[in-house]
Formats: sequence, structure tokens, C-alpha cells
Amino acid sequence: MTEMPSVRGKLKKDAPLAKLVWFKAGGHADWLFEPADRDDLVEFIASIPETMPVMALGLGSNMIIRDGGVEGVVVKLGKAFASVEKLDDVTLKCGGGAHGVLVSSAARDAGIGGLEFLRSIPGTVGGFVRMNGGAYGRETCEILIEAEVLLRDGSVRTLSNEELGYSYRHSELPEGAIVLSATFRGHPEKPEAIQAEMDRIQEARENSQPVRTRTGGSTFKNPEGGKAWEHVDAAGCRGLTRGDAQVSEKHCNFLINLGNASASDIEQLGEDVRDKVKAHSGVELEWEIQRVGRKSG
Repeated sequence: MTEMPSVRGKLKKDAPLAKLVWFKAGGHADWLFEPADRDDLVEFIASIPETMPVMALGLGSNMIIRDGGVEGVVVKLGKAFASVEKLDDVTLKCGGGAHGVLVSSAARDAGIGGLEFLRSIPGTVGGFVRMNGGAYGRETCEILIEAEVLLRDGSVRTLSNEELGYSYRHSELPEGAIVLSATFRGHPEKPEAIQAEMDRIQEARENSQPVRTRTGGSTFKNPEGGKAWEHVDAAGCRGLTRGDAQVSEKHCNFLINLGNASASDIEQLGEDVRDKVKAHSGVELEWEIQRVGRKSG
């Protein structure tokens, strides 16, 4: 049994994760660490065996935690990692744990346009950087200058946009790396114009997505030349269920937990949808939602 180092933050063994993800389903983490601050996190990662897996967890919105739980350490960044600092008239440095709503609001107050879309993504800066988070025609790679990351060996590096190797909903951020901060650049804009754009995006999201349910956000990546939801709908999957997991009737690229769905129910429903779409149109949908952990307890 590995002896864990002492920390100033919270370190809990066999910690339940379901309450920390939007689907409200899934197993436990072998260890859950909520660092007190940056130094606490860096020292901890440098002290544990390099063979021990490490996974950062933001808002848990675009993620299935499998029922068997997550091996190693899950790191949850709190308020100490949620700062937003204005560097100049068009640039913000944001902590890895900062929510998209906080970042976009800070940008508005500073008169920085171009970051409005972050308000509509239910996640944190770390997730945006790792997954090239995007919505409403914009992506993180369009505004990111660089990211400061803690690598699995305990070293801290600053990676440029180019070094992160962005593509659609993907980056080359190394496995086990944790985003400490990211620097975003927008353009000068009047705060009232920024607010109007954020209001437009928020209204569109409320009208088209099942935002007040236990969901995981967009389930599948849009295939070349089309929309994932159109293929799901055409294959007759709108409203499809497996246990308490359902394909949303409001937006069929969203899966929802109607109450007591297991993570296995949700993931298998997604696979059911992929099979039906493949049979109907020949299109092989790719998961956008991250699926992590052991499949069974």
C-alpha cells in the first residue's frame, strides 16, 4: 500500500465522485485531492510514485465516471485556482479552476471581446485547454496564447498554443498533466456589446439544450460535413432509453440521467446510439464525452 505524502489541502481515500459530475453517476476515486494552493499541488504530485495515475477534474460536465471508479488520484482544483487577472487591455490570465462564466464576465468588465462563448460551456479553464472546448462557432485554440501546466513528473512548464497541438475537441496535453493557468487574448469591445452577445448565446443554449437536467453536454463530436444530432435523430434515437438513461428529446446529442441511471447505463446507451447511426447512415460517431475509470467495481 502506497503511503501518501502529507498535504495542507484535503486528501480523501475511496472518495465518491458521482456528486462531482453532472450525470450524478459513477464510482469512487482511489484518492481525491483538493490542494490548498499551487505549492501544495506541486509538492504532492512530485512526491507520489510516477506510476500512480493522476486525473484532473473540473466541473465534471463532459464526463462519465465509470461505476468501477478511478484508479490513482483525482485532483479537484478549488478557489485557489480560480483567479482571473487582467494582464493588458486585451489579455487575461486565468486559473485552471476558473469557471467559464467567471472568465467571460471578467472579460466583459475589462472590455475584452471574443471570450463570450466560454460562458456557454459548463466547464473550467483546465478542461477548455485540454479539450479545445468550443461552442457557437468559436474554440479555445482561437483565444489561447499559452498554458502553464504541471506535468506528471512534478515539473511545471509553459506550453504555447502551437505546442498544445490543437484539433477539433482535442489537444496534445500530456497524460496526467494539470493546467495551472491559461492566458487568453481577445479584442477591445464595449462591455454592453459583450453582454448582449453573452445574452444571445445564453438564450440560444436555454432554448435548444436540456440544461436543467443531469446531462453530460454534447455526447458525440460532429462528423465531417454534418451535425451529430441530425444523424442521431435520423436513426430514430430521440428519446431512446436504457434503464434510467435517455437520449434527450430536446436535443438528441445529449444523454440525460432520468434519476437512477448507472454510469454503465449511460455509456451503453451511447454505444446503442453509435450502433444505430452506423447501421442507418454508415457514419461512425466519435465520443466527445470523456469516459474514464474502471468499467465494473
